[in-house]
Amino acid sequence: MDSVISQIEKLNSDIPEEVIKRAKDAIREDESTKTQMLDQFKHWITKNKNLQDVRTDDNFLLRFLRTKKYSMLLAQDMLLKYLNLRQTYQYLAYNLDFLEPSVLELVNKGYLFPSPIKDKNGRTVIIGTSEPFDPHRYTHIDMTKMHGITYEALLEDEDNQILGFTHFGDIKNVSPAHLTVWSPLEFPRAYRWAEQSMPMMHKEIHIYKLPAPLRYTYELVKNLMSPKIRERIMLHDTLEELHSKLDPKVLPKEYGGIIPMADMIELWKFQLVEKRDRILALDKMKLLDNSCLMKKTKLHKKQEIDVGSFRQLAID
Repeated sequence: MDSVISQIEKLNSDIPEEVIKRAKDAIREDESTKTQMLDQFKHWITKNKNLQDVRTDDNFLLRFLRTKKYSMLLAQDMLLKYLNLRQTYQYLAYNLDFLEPSVLELVNKGYLFPSPIKDKNGRTVIIGTSEPFDPHRYTHIDMTKMHGITYEALLEDEDNQILGFTHFGDIKNVSPAHLTVWSPLEFPRAYRWAEQSMPMMHKEIHIYKLPAPLRYTYELVKNLMSPKIRERIMLHDTLEELHSKLDPKVLPKEYGGIIPMADMIELWKFQLVEKRDRILALDKMKLLDNSCLMKKTKLHKKQEIDVGSFRQLAID
């Protein structure tokens, strides 16, 4: 494992400082702006009677400021949505513990994990494989917790907040049975809430081997996504196509990379152990009154078509 870590460190050291500088310019970040905005954000949280035990450390608040390019109002709004999402879907978003037996099984099998090697833009590549997820054994709760744990852990790294993420998903094993783990109403609502609430920047999404019978379903799911996300999706039918758009060295050896998937998973588990307590402590944060979001719902009600969209915060 030591030789693997040395190899990873060498590969990641090639990422130029200019990459991070360009990314900071894109999100309008400089030291003066960062300091000033953090002070304002912390002051707003301490004075907001609707918020209880909300984290005010720089790392946590910066993920919202960076996602919203230092628009204070948008960052505050996203924080409220994030807290509301977690409380509304507590059975999905609370107790994000990778040591839960079903979740740990998915971790060990490689359902979702980051590559330890950054892509050419310095981004972390989140790798998902459909084969480990047996729809007759696991539930949508297991699936959602896996994603929540992964995202929360990776957002503790400030480079990920600044540079955003690249995604790779091998979905060749997805079948109609996988679609039944979610109810037709719950999935669209949960997805839209999550997209607008999680402080993440999704820069590239590479989908490998979409099964032909599911192409119609894929188009339906795409319609749930924002135009920005849709534009960043790339479909690949062969490894050659994939490698032409995504450097193979970031992928597991099983997909043409240089590091075996098993080694990537073991390295990921070290990170999960290190960050476990901080992720579980997120459950302490509370939004005591979501009426501020409800008012926004009413203001935009006429513009909404899908009654299950994020802005309808009342639960049916």
